[in-house]
Amino acid sequence: MSINSLVLKHFLSFFISVSFREAESFKEQGNAYYIKKDYSEAFNYYTKAIDMCPKNASYYGNRAATLMMLSRHREALEDSQQAVRLDDTFMKGHLREGKCHLSLGNAMAASRCFHRVLELEPDNSQAQQEVKNADSVLEYEKMAELGFEKHDFRMVVFCMDRALESASACHRFKVLKAECLAMLGRYPEAQSVASDILRMDATNGDALYVRGLCLYYEDCIDKAVQFFVQALRMAPDHEKARLACRNAKALKAKKEDGNKAFKDGNYDAAYELYSEALTIDPNNIKTNAKLFCNRGTVGSKLKKIDQAIEDCTKAVKLDETYIKAYLRRAQWYHARIWIFIGYGYDLSKHKHLLKNAQLELKKSKRKDYYKVLGVDKNATEDEIKKAYRKRALMHHPDRHSSASAEVQKEEEKKFKEVGEAFTVLSDPKKKSRYDSGHDMEDDTGNMGDFDANNIFKAFFGGGASGPGNFFFQFG
Repeated sequence: MSINSLVLKHFLSFFISVSFREAESFKEQGNAYYIKKDYSEAFNYYTKAIDMCPKNASYYGNRAATLMMLSRHREALEDSQQAVRLDDTFMKGHLREGKCHLSLGNAMAASRCFHRVLELEPDNSQAQQEVKNADSVLEYEKMAELGFEKHDFRMVVFCMDRALESASACHRFKVLKAECLAMLGRYPEAQSVASDILRMDATNGDALYVRGLCLYYEDCIDKAVQFFVQALRMAPDHEKARLACRNAKALKAKKEDGNKAFKDGNYDAAYELYSEALTIDPNNIKTNAKLFCNRGTVGSKLKKIDQAIEDCTKAVKLDETYIKAYLRRAQWYHARIWIFIGYGYDLSKHKHLLKNAQLELKKSKRKDYYKVLGVDKNATEDEIKKAYRKRALMHHPDRHSSASAEVQKEEEKKFKEVGEAFTVLSDPKKKSRYDSGHDMEDDTGNMGDFDANNIFKAFFGGGASGPGNFFFQFG
């Protein structure tokens, strides 16, 4: 070997040694920041270590762990995969790869990684538990798929909530949950889930579709179409967005045609156009409620009072908060009574019709406590308690202490409404009176003055320390 070759060999050996020592120093600094939970700085130092020694598996493994703490699961997955490519016996690398796969919703890939850990260390308790978690996610996926096929949207939401406990970063699960919340009429929750996804991924076609779906079902058709069009730009093959966009445009056009015919005094044509619009999408409850009410108005112009009353009844069955439909129905009940009087009918036989309409109108103006808790009118006592638990924790002011003043105010209002709803619906006597249309302030005094925190403490047993004890449940 020549002198030059020896010099070069010693120089390379010296350089590698220095680089390794410097990389180890960066790693140790990264570890120190990781322990202090300063994950951004830990990431920077692990990156410096990788730059010095790009073939060291443990450096990638450490950076993957940091990225997981920063909720950057896709980047963490890449680092953990690089770690096991460099060293297939690197147990922590396989474990972290599996956890990333699971967080992202790929339970089958996660299971393979965890089983590889068990090949390396059969008694690894963490890997054993993670295998069970992966199996559970797979099972919930299957149950959700069956539930969606059967239109059992409550079941799907339940399954996705359970799956997301392990797969917290899975946009696919979140979108499916949001879509089913929209189908259940729980639009604010669905919008919130979709918005969270879009903040992280503005190009997510599924989330854009769900945002549009919520607006569509809330009768904000123009805005809905904008979201559907945007979803199709991001995902041109998105069939659900394409169908919803087509229905939304058709529904708007047919309704506007009906409105124009009515204004022109062409009542027969308006009646037909509203009837045709009602066949476009039976799932669009709010728009269809308006269409029934509009058709009822046309019916009254055509002297079809019974038909007008029937259409308004259909409208309020679809949307119990639709005050205009109650008012018009009451008006036409009254008109029918005078028709009966004109024909010599006994007025006392028909007073109950007007009284019923007035009661329904009064009920429609109250807060809908069932909607506040997200339960239906046949909810059991246990379902009401579970719903209160979920909504109270979701809207508790302590959870939103770092939010803007506007958001804090809104969440405090919602927290108070949840307490009001639980106070009424958890008490059989109050619930019965509420269901029958009585004004609850007559029974409980001014509901606006009650302390929602007292309800919260009584429910959770918070004692003197207050709701701060429940931070661990917020997630």
